[in-house]
Amino acid sequence: MPLNQAKIIQHMKRPHTVDSLAEDFRRLGMEEGMTVIVHSSLSSLGFVCGGPVAVVQALMKVITEEGTLVMPAFSADYSDPSRWENPPVPESWWPVIRQAMPAYDPQYTPTLQMGKIVEVFRTMPGVMRSRHPSSSFVAWGREAKAVVEDHSLDFPLGEQSPLARIYERDGRVLLLGVGYGNNTSFHLAEYRLGTRSPHVEGAPMMVEGKRRWVTYQDIPLMTERFEALGSDFEGTGAVRVSRIGPGEARLFSQRAAVDFALEWFRRRERADEKTGA
Repeated sequence: MPLNQAKIIQHMKRPHTVDSLAEDFRRLGMEEGMTVIVHSSLSSLGFVCGGPVAVVQALMKVITEEGTLVMPAFSADYSDPSRWENPPVPESWWPVIRQAMPAYDPQYTPTLQMGKIVEVFRTMPGVMRSRHPSSSFVAWGREAKAVVEDHSLDFPLGEQSPLARIYERDGRVLLLGVGYGNNTSFHLAEYRLGTRSPHVEGAPMMVEGKRRWVTYQDIPLMTERFEALGSDFEGTGAVRVSRIGPGEARLFSQRAAVDFALEWFRRRERADEKTGA
Protein backbone atom coordinates (compact mmCIF):
# COMPACT_ATOMS: atom_id res chain seq x y z
CA MET A 1 0.00 0.00 0.00
CA PRO A 2 1.42 3.46 -0.90
CA LEU A 3 2.68 5.46 2.08
CA ASN A 4 0.32 8.40 1.47
CA GLN A 5 -2.65 6.00 1.42
CA ALA A 6 -1.50 4.52 4.73
CA LYS A 7 -1.33 8.00 6.27
CA ILE A 8 -4.81 8.81 5.00
CA ILE A 9 -6.22 5.66 6.56
CA GLN A 10 -4.65 6.57 9.92
CA HIS A 11 -6.53 9.89 9.89
CA MET A 12 -9.92 8.50 8.84
CA LYS A 13 -12.41 7.31 11.47
CA ARG A 14 -14.02 4.86 9.03
CA PRO A 15 -13.81 3.93 5.34
CA HIS A 16 -16.17 5.47 2.83
CA THR A 17 -18.83 3.12 1.54
CA VAL A 18 -21.62 3.46 -1.01
CA ASP A 19 -24.08 4.26 1.78
CA SER A 20 -21.84 6.72 3.62
CA LEU A 21 -20.98 8.57 0.42
CA ALA A 22 -24.66 8.74 -0.49
CA GLU A 23 -25.34 10.38 2.87
CA ASP A 24 -22.49 12.82 2.27
CA PHE A 25 -23.95 13.76 -1.12
CA ARG A 26 -27.45 14.23 0.35
CA ARG A 27 -26.05 16.41 3.13
CA LEU A 28 -24.39 18.56 0.48
CA GLY A 29 -27.76 19.07 -1.23
CA MET A 30 -28.06 16.40 -3.92
CA GLU A 31 -31.55 15.00 -4.35
CA GLU A 32 -33.52 12.38 -6.24
CA GLY A 33 -34.35 13.53 -9.77
CA MET A 34 -31.55 16.09 -10.07
CA THR A 35 -29.47 16.59 -13.18
CA VAL A 36 -25.86 16.75 -11.99
CA ILE A 37 -22.57 17.10 -13.86
CA VAL A 38 -19.70 15.71 -11.80
CA HIS A 39 -16.00 16.56 -11.84
CA SER A 40 -14.01 14.38 -9.49
CA SER A 41 -10.77 13.19 -7.94
CA LEU A 42 -10.91 9.76 -6.35
CA SER A 43 -7.73 10.33 -4.33
CA SER A 44 -9.26 13.39 -2.64
CA LEU A 45 -11.80 11.19 -0.86
CA GLY A 46 -9.31 9.09 1.07
CA PHE A 47 -10.04 5.38 1.44
CA VAL A 48 -13.17 4.28 -0.45
CA CYS A 49 -14.36 0.71 -0.04
CA GLY A 50 -14.88 -0.26 -3.67
CA GLY A 51 -12.99 2.68 -5.14
CA PRO A 52 -14.48 4.43 -8.17
CA VAL A 53 -17.29 1.87 -8.50
CA ALA A 54 -18.55 2.79 -5.03
CA VAL A 55 -18.47 6.51 -5.83
CA VAL A 56 -20.50 6.06 -9.01
CA GLN A 57 -23.00 3.78 -7.28
CA ALA A 58 -23.43 6.32 -4.49
CA LEU A 59 -24.13 9.11 -6.99
CA MET A 60 -26.66 6.92 -8.79
CA LYS A 61 -28.27 5.92 -5.50
CA VAL A 62 -28.91 9.55 -4.57
CA ILE A 63 -30.28 10.94 -7.83
CA THR A 64 -31.90 7.60 -8.86
CA GLU A 65 -32.96 6.77 -12.42
CA GLU A 66 -35.34 9.75 -12.25
CA GLY A 67 -32.31 12.02 -12.27
CA THR A 68 -29.50 12.39 -14.79
CA LEU A 69 -25.82 11.93 -13.99
CA VAL A 70 -23.34 13.52 -16.41
CA MET A 71 -19.54 13.59 -16.59
CA PRO A 72 -17.11 14.99 -19.15
CA ALA A 73 -15.28 12.16 -20.94
CA PHE A 74 -12.72 14.14 -22.90
CA SER A 75 -10.07 12.50 -25.05
CA ALA A 76 -7.89 15.50 -25.78
CA ASP A 77 -5.40 13.43 -27.75
CA TYR A 78 -8.10 13.02 -30.43
CA SER A 79 -7.28 16.42 -31.85
CA ASP A 80 -4.98 18.03 -34.39
CA PRO A 81 -1.33 17.32 -33.45
CA SER A 82 -0.27 20.74 -34.74
CA ARG A 83 -1.95 22.22 -31.66
CA TRP A 84 -0.52 19.83 -29.07
CA GLU A 85 1.51 21.58 -26.37
CA ASN A 86 1.81 19.22 -23.39
CA PRO A 87 3.98 17.90 -24.90
CA PRO A 88 4.28 19.03 -28.51
CA VAL A 89 5.32 16.53 -31.15
CA PRO A 90 7.67 17.10 -34.13
CA GLU A 91 6.02 18.57 -37.21
CA SER A 92 7.22 15.58 -39.22
CA TRP A 93 4.92 13.42 -37.09
CA TRP A 94 1.75 15.38 -37.86
CA PRO A 95 0.82 13.67 -41.14
CA VAL A 96 1.54 10.24 -39.65
CA ILE A 97 -0.77 10.92 -36.69
CA ARG A 98 -3.52 12.30 -38.93
CA GLN A 99 -3.31 9.25 -41.18
CA ALA A 100 -2.89 6.51 -38.58
CA MET A 101 -4.73 7.45 -35.38
CA PRO A 102 -7.68 5.06 -34.87
CA ALA A 103 -11.09 6.62 -35.39
CA TYR A 104 -12.95 7.83 -32.33
CA ASP A 105 -15.47 5.32 -31.04
CA PRO A 106 -17.78 6.26 -28.15
CA GLN A 107 -17.74 2.67 -26.90
CA TYR A 108 -14.03 2.09 -26.45
CA THR A 109 -12.02 5.28 -26.97
CA PRO A 110 -10.57 5.99 -23.51
CA THR A 111 -10.65 9.32 -21.77
CA LEU A 112 -7.39 11.18 -21.22
CA GLN A 113 -6.48 12.37 -17.71
CA MET A 114 -10.12 12.51 -16.61
CA GLY A 115 -9.70 10.20 -13.63
CA LYS A 116 -10.76 6.73 -12.53
CA ILE A 117 -14.33 7.68 -11.64
CA VAL A 118 -15.11 8.82 -15.19
CA GLU A 119 -13.45 5.76 -16.73
CA VAL A 120 -15.57 3.43 -14.59
CA PHE A 121 -18.77 5.41 -15.17
CA ARG A 122 -18.45 5.44 -18.96
CA THR A 123 -18.36 1.62 -19.09
CA MET A 124 -21.40 1.02 -16.87
CA PRO A 125 -24.72 -0.35 -18.22
CA GLY A 126 -27.11 2.32 -19.40
CA VAL A 127 -24.46 5.01 -19.76
CA MET A 128 -24.52 6.90 -23.07
CA ARG A 129 -21.65 8.84 -24.63
CA SER A 130 -21.85 11.74 -27.06
CA ARG A 131 -20.29 11.63 -30.53
CA HIS A 132 -17.62 14.32 -30.19
CA PRO A 133 -14.10 12.89 -30.66
CA SER A 134 -12.27 15.15 -28.20
CA SER A 135 -14.99 16.72 -26.01
CA SER A 136 -17.50 13.97 -25.38
CA PHE A 137 -19.77 13.62 -22.34
CA VAL A 138 -21.24 10.52 -20.72
CA ALA A 139 -24.67 10.43 -19.10
CA TRP A 140 -26.97 8.04 -17.25
CA GLY A 141 -30.56 8.39 -16.10
CA ARG A 142 -33.90 9.68 -17.26
CA GLU A 143 -32.65 12.35 -19.68
CA ALA A 144 -29.29 10.88 -20.61
CA LYS A 145 -30.16 10.57 -24.29
CA ALA A 146 -31.51 14.11 -24.51
CA VAL A 147 -28.34 15.46 -22.90
CA VAL A 148 -25.76 13.70 -25.09
CA GLU A 149 -27.47 13.31 -28.47
CA ASP A 150 -27.03 15.94 -31.18
CA HIS A 151 -23.66 17.03 -29.78
CA SER A 152 -22.32 19.37 -32.46
CA LEU A 153 -18.91 18.76 -33.98
CA ASP A 154 -18.33 22.52 -34.30
CA PHE A 155 -17.95 24.53 -31.08
CA PRO A 156 -18.27 21.42 -28.88
CA LEU A 157 -18.81 23.19 -25.56
CA GLY A 158 -21.30 25.72 -26.89
CA GLU A 159 -25.02 25.86 -27.62
CA GLN A 160 -25.22 22.41 -29.24
CA SER A 161 -23.41 20.66 -26.42
CA PRO A 162 -24.43 18.68 -23.35
CA LEU A 163 -23.46 21.73 -21.28
CA ALA A 164 -26.27 23.73 -22.85
CA ARG A 165 -28.70 20.84 -22.29
CA ILE A 166 -27.76 20.82 -18.59
CA TYR A 167 -28.27 24.59 -18.48
CA GLU A 168 -31.77 24.20 -19.93
CA ARG A 169 -32.60 21.70 -17.19
CA ASP A 170 -31.20 23.94 -14.41
CA GLY A 171 -28.78 21.19 -13.46
CA ARG A 172 -26.20 21.21 -10.70
CA VAL A 173 -22.41 21.00 -10.74
CA LEU A 174 -20.62 18.78 -8.24
CA LEU A 175 -16.91 19.45 -7.76
CA LEU A 176 -15.77 16.40 -5.84
CA GLY A 177 -12.30 17.05 -4.54
CA VAL A 178 -11.32 19.28 -7.46
CA GLY A 179 -11.18 23.04 -7.94
CA TYR A 180 -12.94 25.45 -10.26
CA GLY A 181 -10.29 24.87 -12.90
CA ASN A 182 -12.12 21.60 -13.57
CA ASN A 183 -15.53 23.26 -13.95
CA THR A 184 -16.18 22.66 -17.64
CA SER A 185 -19.47 24.55 -17.48
CA PHE A 186 -17.60 27.87 -17.33
CA HIS A 187 -16.64 27.20 -20.97
CA LEU A 188 -20.28 27.63 -21.99
CA ALA A 189 -20.01 31.25 -20.88
CA GLU A 190 -16.89 31.69 -23.01
CA TYR A 191 -18.79 30.53 -26.08
CA ARG A 192 -21.68 32.84 -25.27
CA LEU A 193 -19.33 35.82 -25.21
CA GLY A 194 -19.17 35.64 -29.01
CA THR A 195 -15.86 37.52 -29.10
CA ARG A 196 -13.32 34.74 -29.64
CA SER A 197 -12.07 34.10 -33.17
CA PRO A 198 -12.52 30.45 -34.21
CA HIS A 199 -9.76 28.15 -35.37
CA VAL A 200 -9.78 24.79 -37.16
CA GLU A 201 -9.45 21.54 -35.19
CA GLY A 202 -9.42 17.97 -36.42
CA ALA A 203 -9.83 14.36 -35.35
CA PRO A 204 -10.29 10.87 -36.85
CA MET A 205 -13.92 9.70 -37.04
CA MET A 206 -16.00 7.08 -38.81
CA VAL A 207 -17.99 8.67 -41.65
CA GLU A 208 -20.30 6.40 -43.66
CA GLY A 209 -18.38 3.37 -42.45
CA LYS A 210 -14.91 4.72 -43.28
CA ARG A 211 -12.24 6.31 -41.13
CA ARG A 212 -11.69 9.94 -42.07
CA TRP A 213 -9.81 12.91 -40.67
CA VAL A 214 -12.61 15.38 -39.99
CA THR A 215 -12.11 19.09 -39.34
CA TYR A 216 -14.32 21.38 -37.29
CA GLN A 217 -14.33 24.86 -35.74
CA ASP A 218 -13.62 25.75 -32.14
CA ILE A 219 -12.54 28.78 -30.12
CA PRO A 220 -9.55 29.38 -27.80
CA LEU A 221 -10.45 28.83 -24.16
CA MET A 222 -9.07 30.44 -20.99
CA THR A 223 -9.25 27.76 -18.32
CA GLU A 224 -6.40 29.47 -16.48
CA ARG A 225 -8.88 32.12 -15.29
CA PHE A 226 -11.36 29.64 -13.84
CA GLU A 227 -9.94 29.50 -10.32
CA ALA A 228 -10.24 33.28 -9.88
CA LEU A 229 -13.68 33.22 -11.50
CA GLY A 230 -14.81 30.39 -9.23
CA SER A 231 -13.55 32.17 -6.13
CA ASP A 232 -15.58 35.26 -7.04
CA PHE A 233 -18.65 33.12 -7.75
CA GLU A 234 -18.33 31.32 -4.43
CA GLY A 235 -18.10 34.71 -2.75
CA THR A 236 -21.72 35.37 -3.74
CA GLY A 237 -22.88 32.61 -1.38
CA ALA A 238 -24.22 30.47 -4.21
CA VAL A 239 -22.04 27.43 -3.46
CA ARG A 240 -22.61 24.72 -0.86
CA VAL A 241 -19.32 23.39 0.52
CA SER A 242 -18.74 20.28 2.61
CA ARG A 243 -15.87 17.99 3.56
CA ILE A 244 -15.91 14.43 2.25
CA GLY A 245 -12.86 12.67 3.59
CA PRO A 246 -9.67 14.71 3.27
CA GLY A 247 -11.08 16.77 0.40
CA GLU A 248 -13.84 19.30 -0.15
CA ALA A 249 -16.96 18.98 -2.27
CA ARG A 250 -18.90 21.84 -3.82
CA LEU A 251 -22.44 21.85 -5.23
CA PHE A 252 -24.02 24.73 -7.11
CA SER A 253 -26.44 25.66 -9.86
CA GLN A 254 -24.83 25.33 -13.28
CA ARG A 255 -27.13 28.01 -14.69
CA ALA A 256 -26.19 30.48 -11.96
CA ALA A 257 -22.49 29.74 -12.49
CA VAL A 258 -22.66 30.19 -16.27
CA ASP A 259 -24.65 33.43 -16.00
CA PHE A 260 -22.19 34.80 -13.44
CA ALA A 261 -19.23 33.72 -15.57
CA LEU A 262 -20.61 35.43 -18.68
CA GLU A 263 -20.78 38.80 -16.92
CA TRP A 264 -17.41 38.18 -15.27
CA PHE A 265 -15.76 37.52 -18.63
CA ARG A 266 -17.41 40.60 -20.14
CA ARG A 267 -15.99 42.78 -17.38
CA ARG A 268 -12.54 41.27 -17.81
CA GLU A 269 -12.59 41.78 -21.57
CA ARG A 270 -13.58 45.43 -21.14
CA ALA A 271 -10.78 45.87 -18.62
CA ASP A 272 -8.29 44.17 -20.93
CA GLU A 273 -9.32 46.47 -23.79
CA LYS A 274 -8.67 49.54 -21.62
CA THR A 275 -5.24 48.32 -20.56
CA GLY A 276 -4.31 46.92 -23.95
CA ALA A 277 -3.75 43.46 -22.48
